[in-house]
Amino acid sequence: MKKSIKYIFGSLVVCFFIFNCSSGGGDDTPDPDPDPGKVDPPSAATLVFPEQNSECTTGSNLTSTESTVVFNWNDASNATSYQLFVKNLNTQNTQNYTSNISERSITILRGTPYSWYVVSKNSGSETAQSPTWKFYNAGEAVSSYAPFPAELIAPALSEALNPSTTSVTLQWKGEDIDNDITAYDVFFGTVNPPVTKVITTNNTNTVVTVGSGNTYFWNVVTHDDQNNNSESQVFQFSVE
Repeated sequence: MKKSIKYIFGSLVVCFFIFNCSSGGGDDTPDPDPDPGKVDPPSAATLVFPEQNSECTTGSNLTSTESTVVFNWNDASNATSYQLFVKNLNTQNTQNYTSNISERSITILRGTPYSWYVVSKNSGSETAQSPTWKFYNAGEAVSSYAPFPAELIAPALSEALNPSTTSVTLQWKGEDIDNDITAYDVFFGTVNPPVTKVITTNNTNTVVTVGSGNTYFWNVVTHDDQNNNSESQVFQFSVE
C-alpha cells in the first residue's frame, strides 16, 4: 500500500514538472501593435509651377487685370490633403486654399509679384511645409519688370533685443526676374512707416545705431537699371 502511494505521488510530481517545462518556455502569441493609431508624418511637397523667380505667362480666362493660374506640385508621401498659401507681395495679403490633389487653380492679379508655398497634411495632426517660391504674374507686355519687394530677414519682425545692444545689422534679400537690381534704399527710424533714408547701398545688409527703450521700424526700396522699384513691408524690433 505504501509503495502504491509513493508511486502515485511520484507520478504526479513528474507530470507537474513536464507540464511546466512544456508550457513555460515561451509565448508564441505575437506582440500587439505598440501604437495601432499611429499615422506616418507627411513629407514636404516639391513645388513645380509657377517656377521660382519666373514670369508666369500661362494663365487662362484672361482679363486686363486678372488671370487664372494652375498651381502645381508633386505628391507628398503620406499626405491626404494640401493647403496652398499665395501671397501678394505688393499688398502683403495672403490667401490660402485647400486641395485633395497636387494642384489648385487660383485667380490672381496680372502684373503682380507673388510668393507661394504648400503645407502637406495627413489624417492626423502632423504637417510639412515646402520651400517658398516667388514669381511674377504677367500683365500687359512690358520690356522689364520691377524687382520683387525685398525680403526682410533680420532682426525678425517684433524681435526684442538685449538692453545692452548699441548697433544692429539689418539684413534682407533681393530678387528680380531681370537680374538687374542696382541699389537698395534703407529707411529706418522710430516712426512708422520710417521716413529717414539711412543709406543707399548695393549690399543686402547695413549697420544702424540703436538705444535702449526704443522701438524701431525699417523697410527697403529696391531699384533696377530700368528705373523700376519696389518697396518691402515694414518690420519693427525693440531694444528693451
